[in-house]
Amino acid sequence: QVQLVESGGGLVQAGGSLRLSCVTSGRIVSIGVMGWYRQAPGKQRELVADISLGGTTNYADSVRGRFTISRDNAKNTVYLQMNSLKPEDTAVYYCNALVNWIHYWGQGTQVTVSS
Repeated sequence: QVQLVESGGGLVQAGGSLRLSCVTSGRIVSIGVMGWYRQAPGKQRELVADISLGGTTNYADSVRGRFTISRDNAKNTVYLQMNSLKPEDTAVYYCNALVNWIHYWGQGTQVTVSS
């Protein structure tokens, strides 16, 4: 049914950039807010950024100014452009979307930033 699939993770050096994508598919009646979360080993999952249907954005203080979230409603896709990456950004990044009034999660994509 509803499925979220992330892509774009990988290994980069500090100061580098990555662009994550998340495509939502299935029987979609409505998509509301979409966002990115991340979880480092031994730590709680935390919100990185989210974006409303109308384009209002919200960022964690730790990424504001470096990351940019965007969405393409025609493609049911949300993106996360990550610039000036730091080792502290290393985590599994998960896509989340409110689809048919239910929150769904992607499988996660690994982002590793080396120093």
